[in-house]
Amino acid sequence: MCIAVPAEIIEIKENNVAVVDFGNLKQEIRIDLIDAVVGEFVLVHVGFAIQKIDRDEALETRELFKQCYEAIGEEAFPA
Repeated sequence: MCIAVPAEIIEIKENNVAVVDFGNLKQEIRIDLIDAVVGEFVLVHVGFAIQKIDRDEALETRELFKQCYEAIGEEAFPA
């Protein structure tokens, strides 16, 4: 099974690199596979944005991940 995690693009750099925010974690990813702009939400899988996603759906999915981690006693997106 593969899991993609929603993140918001907060900066786009040269060479198809973007900085995204997963909640409390910011990370660089590749955006070679999609056309995206700052402020959009994308699904990230193994360091690549693979699809744009609606903001409401992204935030709902992020909340579900958080609830799953809380149920097992871990922090979903450590600071």
